[in-house]
Amino acid sequence: MKIIKKYSAGILLTVILAYVSMFISDLIPGKLISAGVFSLLLGMAINPIISNYNILNEGMSFVSKKVLRLAIILMGATLSFSQVFEVGKYSLIVMTFTLFAAFAGGYYLGKLFNMNWKLSGLISAGTGICGGSAVAAIAPTIDAEANDIAYAISATFIFDIVMVVLFPIAGRYFGMSDLGYGLWTGTAVNDTSSVVAAGYAFSDAAGNFSLIVKLTRTLSIVPAVLVFSFINERLNSKYNISNAKKEKIDLKKIFPWFIVIFLLMVGIKSLGIISASASTKISIVSKFFMVMSLGAIGLKTNFKEVSKSGFLPMLHGFIISLLVVVVSFMVQMFMGQI
Repeated sequence: MKIIKKYSAGILLTVILAYVSMFISDLIPGKLISAGVFSLLLGMAINPIISNYNILNEGMSFVSKKVLRLAIILMGATLSFSQVFEVGKYSLIVMTFTLFAAFAGGYYLGKLFNMNWKLSGLISAGTGICGGSAVAAIAPTIDAEANDIAYAISATFIFDIVMVVLFPIAGRYFGMSDLGYGLWTGTAVNDTSSVVAAGYAFSDAAGNFSLIVKLTRTLSIVPAVLVFSFINERLNSKYNISNAKKEKIDLKKIFPWFIVIFLLMVGIKSLGIISASASTKISIVSKFFMVMSLGAIGLKTNFKEVSKSGFLPMLHGFIISLLVVVVSFMVQMFMGQI
């Protein structure tokens, strides 16, 4: 009974927000703005009102993390490995260029802005890999300060909000295909939730493609953590900084295991175990869970607090994010996908 009371209020609020967002989205001709985008923005709009009600916190946190991962896992039941391989052969090429752009550009901008390497590196990781998840995974390995973590997450998140709204509009303006748009979104938008919102706002197929690319991109968090840890260890040794209390890197905690389950679901669908009708029903549930999750993320986000992070980290994040967007677009033009 205590568990139900602990989670029910927050979960119920996200369900209501999801239904309201879907209703508003249906009112717009052609659904130019998806329910996920509305859910995220409406959640942010009412954050100041609900932030004082602690009874909502547990439920919202559960939806923003666990339900989002469940939605992604269920989406695996609507895909086949032929689709995954079709996207994969292009995504690895695009990702190579976007990751280089994020980290190389971030390094030189950090030097130009006279920012400490930890903050600059966290912003680059958040932009190049997977938003807040990459920042949270790398931060402990480089002994990052709390302010640096907050700045890095804020710098990438604000640009994500802009991209969620503008990407579907830009994709239609450029006449992009579902595959091309999915590649662009999956490699250029930062956080997984934002990729989901921007991808499915264009089309279901584009959303599936962008999600596959994004999950592939997320795997790079493991080598990134190891590289950053190595750099920090070398710098600590160089300046004789004691590292006795530093926590050991736990790859089991870093690795995004839900991706493995997602791929297992794709395998089951590829074998024909899941029928077309069942796949359609699962897709409906998955999309609703995604809208709920985006609403929960919005409900937990105080835009005023995020905007207080400072000018230079924001400018750094904006320039790097824009660089990744342009590089991804240009590489695809060269490959003939746009």
